[in-house]
Amino acid sequence: MLKEIGAGVVVAVLVFLGLQGVNIWPLLLLAALAGVLLASGMMGRINLGNRRKVEVGTRSTITFTDIGGQHTAKNELIEALEFVLRPDDIERLGIRPLKGILLTGPPGTGKTLLAKAAANYTDSIFLAASGSEFVEMYAGVGAQRVRQLFKEARQIARRENLNSAIIFIDEIEVMAGRRGQHQSHLEYDQTLNQLLVEMDGMATDDEVRILVMAATNRADLIDPALLRPGRFDRTVRVDLPDRQGREAILLLHTRNKPLSDNVDLSRIALETFGFSGAHLESVCNEAAILALREDTAAVDHDHFKAAIDKVLLGEKLDRHLDREELYRVAIHEGGHAIVGELVNPGSVSSITIAPRGMALGFVRQAPLDDRLLQTVSELKADIAVCLAGSTAERLVLGEQSTGAANDFEKAWDIARRMVTAGLSSLGVVQEEALSPEVLYQTVHEIIRDSQEIVDELIDTHRESLTRLADLLMDQETLPGEAVRQLVA
Repeated sequence: MLKEIGAGVVVAVLVFLGLQGVNIWPLLLLAALAGVLLASGMMGRINLGNRRKVEVGTRSTITFTDIGGQHTAKNELIEALEFVLRPDDIERLGIRPLKGILLTGPPGTGKTLLAKAAANYTDSIFLAASGSEFVEMYAGVGAQRVRQLFKEARQIARRENLNSAIIFIDEIEVMAGRRGQHQSHLEYDQTLNQLLVEMDGMATDDEVRILVMAATNRADLIDPALLRPGRFDRTVRVDLPDRQGREAILLLHTRNKPLSDNVDLSRIALETFGFSGAHLESVCNEAAILALREDTAAVDHDHFKAAIDKVLLGEKLDRHLDREELYRVAIHEGGHAIVGELVNPGSVSSITIAPRGMALGFVRQAPLDDRLLQTVSELKADIAVCLAGSTAERLVLGEQSTGAANDFEKAWDIARRMVTAGLSSLGVVQEEALSPEVLYQTVHEIIRDSQEIVDELIDTHRESLTRLADLLMDQETLPGEAVRQLVA
């Protein structure tokens, strides 16, 4: 009622001033601007409330047994969560409780799942948010959302008769970047300052104990004030799974899928080196889709092999090459496969000239074991494999093509890494102190030496190469065993 009376009075005043000859247009513009600001503020409050109601206040059903391939991360996280489960022992021994745990690692490795499992393990309320939600163009909105997030954590925990809550912030580097980098406004800094204040205010004797967990793959961007002890006390590294970890993840994602007797998950784990948990889930899902497409009763090993290729490079293309160009692709990929088997026996998993994504053909290699370190001979072998495709074209067909551009780029990167790692004729070097000319000459020397070796290998096994190309023209895709028989 009062709003209607006030609006009527304002309209009457404006009409009276207009009749008196007063220019009321500035007043109208001012009133319109005030209305827009008021409406935007109200909408911000409405959106804030609705967003938080959707995302917070859940009881997680994910457990640590549902996460495979992260034994070290899980053990370290469980040890840290004991501080939440045993508050009396903490107080008795005078231990300062952990306030924050930062999960770092590549995308798709299970950081969010670990946070949900932590909430289930500690029987805590789980509240999830993303770093991008806290930053907007209006000053003070991010800080307000941080305050509300912590307030709702306590309120929901009390309503559920729980004494602990876990707040999980994904992509925290968005809201917690180093201060002073944003010159346009201080909204980023205000949001981070409010988070620092909230984490400083948490104590062991609180009615509801709050643990802040965050995930990032760019820990180098986070402000040091947030990483100091007393805020994020632990940093848990969540790396790409090793071979045993990949097999455990495959077992988890195939529990609800009918598998044929010929499916060997250990072999699939061997062929998926460098895959994250998300990649492996996608492989299992794509294999089931292929089985559905072929209307088979179960998923077999060929479905998994095709799914790996699809996840790596994409779906097969309808691109049709003429026979001459297709034979060039077969010679090129055959060169990669032959040299790959010669310098690293047993490494070739399959070879195909079926175009996928941006590749007209490719050779998939599966190392016999995961390696975190590489020797000089192993790096030179990788360079040789990269150069083998173009070398096969030159020696068999008389000239090279543009299809080797990406191979040359990879070979150059490997040789450059050898120089900066002190594995070249220069010995131990500092990259910043190297002149571009010296770096170029040293890298070129490594490439030239490898090229001489590849020329000799291709020339010696030219007959095996042409036979392999003929088989590819006939069958399009061959297993690694076919390449090994030709080399033998």
